[in-house]
Amino acid sequence: MLSVVENCFSPRTAAFFDLDKTVIAKSSTLTFSKSFYQGGLINRRAVLRTAYAQFVFLAGGADHDQMERMREYLSALCKGWNVQQVKEIVAETLHDLIDPIIYDEAATLIEEHHTAGRDVVIVSTSGAEVVEPIGELLGADRVVATRMVVGDDGCFTGEVEYYAYGPTKAEAVKALAISEGYDLSRCYAYSDSATDVPMLESVGHPHAVNPDRALRREATLREWPILVFNRPVRLKQRLPAFSMPPRPALVAAAAVGAAAVTAGLVWYASRRRIVGATPPG
Repeated sequence: MLSVVENCFSPRTAAFFDLDKTVIAKSSTLTFSKSFYQGGLINRRAVLRTAYAQFVFLAGGADHDQMERMREYLSALCKGWNVQQVKEIVAETLHDLIDPIIYDEAATLIEEHHTAGRDVVIVSTSGAEVVEPIGELLGADRVVATRMVVGDDGCFTGEVEYYAYGPTKAEAVKALAISEGYDLSRCYAYSDSATDVPMLESVGHPHAVNPDRALRREATLREWPILVFNRPVRLKQRLPAFSMPPRPALVAAAAVGAAAVTAGLVWYASRRRIVGATPPG
């Protein structure tokens, strides 16, 4: 159980949450693959690949090199996508796809942090077209996400303006601490991935949630708490606070959630190139 409400004369504090496998049980971007297919953004072959990619993601995630290939792949994949169409697809399917896979334990932590007077910030490598609506659903105060360039025609140009990954997540957290007056030594952070160690070590209360192998080792060495979340639940089945209209999320950084066709899809594509296009075993 978290501490009581922060003293009103104390510096402000916040809780920073990674999204995928930390707050929700799957990849936020991969979860929308069927909806993107139905909207004409991706083809049937890509849908089949994302099913495999989702399995890979849940089994172990992606390392640094795979994430870099993902960035390059997504920037090319989303080129020409109409941003408004992407937002509409996400809005139409958000509750059906995301609500059932939110971890009960994460929702409880968010409630407790808000009760203690802390802001809740979602910090995700995915983009705002996906992350911002999820943040609103959860009642987050702010969202930090990948941002891609949008042309005058309202479509993605394929260029990445800001990539919320690894050290850049930590930089975003520190920038928010300056602009919002957060005392990072009293702030909290939660993630499942070793790529988020820079963000975790930037706060006074880091937590590993469902950690990958590398993060588990790091958390054990640093004596960080290790949490296990394994109870996805619909928010409407929870406390009344979550059945109320969500608090608006203030976007600290935005965009390309759509290009979202995959964290794992990119892993899959890059994996096939590495092994000479040999089908997965």
